[in-house]
Amino acid sequence: MEKGLSGKKVVICGSRKIEEMCALIEKQGGIPLVRPLQGTVFLAEKEVGPDIIQFVETGADWVILTTGIGTETLVELAGKLVLEEALLTRLHGAKIACRGYKTVAVLKKLGLTPVAVAEDGTTKGLAQALQDVDFSGKRVMIQLHGETAPALTSFFESRGAEVQKILPYQHIPPEDKSVETLVKEILGKESDAVCFTTAVQVRSLFDYARMHSIHPEMAACFNKHVLAAAVGKVTAEALREEGVERMVVPQHERMGAMIIELAQYYKS
Repeated sequence: MEKGLSGKKVVICGSRKIEEMCALIEKQGGIPLVRPLQGTVFLAEKEVGPDIIQFVETGADWVILTTGIGTETLVELAGKLVLEEALLTRLHGAKIACRGYKTVAVLKKLGLTPVAVAEDGTTKGLAQALQDVDFSGKRVMIQLHGETAPALTSFFESRGAEVQKILPYQHIPPEDKSVETLVKEILGKESDAVCFTTAVQVRSLFDYARMHSIHPEMAACFNKHVLAAAVGKVTAEALREEGVERMVVPQHERMGAMIIELAQYYKS
């Protein structure tokens, strides 16, 4: 019986559970290629200090919180600057919108209630929840995680908001060589599918493509020849923002489920 990934070259872009993913791809008859695009997400304690001070001094009309861990870290780092109370006062004085159940849980612990929540955990869902709000002349602080979320930022800026971004966790991109190899393989149609496990990996690839003026070719290649696989909604959303429409996304946001979904796609 032919396996779903028979003879297919499948790229893994993550840096976690590599051995398990390779084994799963091989079990489905595929050939795994490891091309890490994750880079490093690090706690930017020194870098974020001035941003916290600015927020405490100026405040904001709206605060947008995108991750639970980022929200907790923001409060912790403010504590190290002896500004925790001042930060919480600013948060209590602002309207809060957030993404995902983990962030809602953190807010509950802090005694805060969001006025809008993206139940599906995506930034698009967040924008939809705030579609009818007038942001003209409003100050908006956005807590981000590892990447700058250009679509979310432009959503507020296009509605006249003054945006301050705070990234308690920041991202060091992967080595150019790894990205360059993958770009050549995608454009040369040397791989059949590319598995993305975080939005950061998607940005790493497409930022490189943008820098080398091959972004349209890259998106077109995914839409016609090389299949993108996203581990879940947030990663799929990052791909769509880069112009990729053709992809597989498993119902259960797990790496194993993504490989099985990929195999089913080729089988059918």
